[in-house]
Amino acid sequence: MKSEKSKVTSNLNTLILVFNGQRKFSFYIKVRTALNIEARTIHDELSNLFGDEAPSYRTVARWAQWFRPGREEIEDEERSRRPVTESTLENIEEIRSIVSDDSHVTIAELQEHTGLSYGTLHAILSDHLELGKITARYIPKQLMDYQRSERVQICKENLSRFEEGRWCLCDVVTGDESWFFRQ
Repeated sequence: MKSEKSKVTSNLNTLILVFNGQRKFSFYIKVRTALNIEARTIHDELSNLFGDEAPSYRTVARWAQWFRPGREEIEDEERSRRPVTESTLENIEEIRSIVSDDSHVTIAELQEHTGLSYGTLHAILSDHLELGKITARYIPKQLMDYQRSERVQICKENLSRFEEGRWCLCDVVTGDESWFFRQ
């Protein structure tokens, strides 16, 4: 049994080509598919030898399906995706400028203006600009100094109104623990 496993391991290593330091599992999948071996068996063989580095079962099944009718290429087909480099400093600054001019701007309007995808805009707004959407308005996750001082001033005004008897708790509208608005 052990000699069979080492034989399979040796055959796997021989069949998996290495190009530019990357394993090409697709070649192995092509050869095993040509021998009418099921995708599940191919995946199990790769997983036993390569562990987490092995392609997923879905990938193995997809490649096996492509090779069954006689596909020759072992390289994946080129895709027409947008580049990941859409979150450039230029785009981030453009979005920052638009949102600072109109904090009620929608993602659809930003898409129309910039041509960026929904996912890219969401990533720029939440990750790079650290903005969150609350009641149809983009606001910073961290308050600026002037925003903190404005809130302190509002609290002082409310305290003085309360002490004078002109203010009660029902005058406060909350969205969560950190937001309130005066009536």
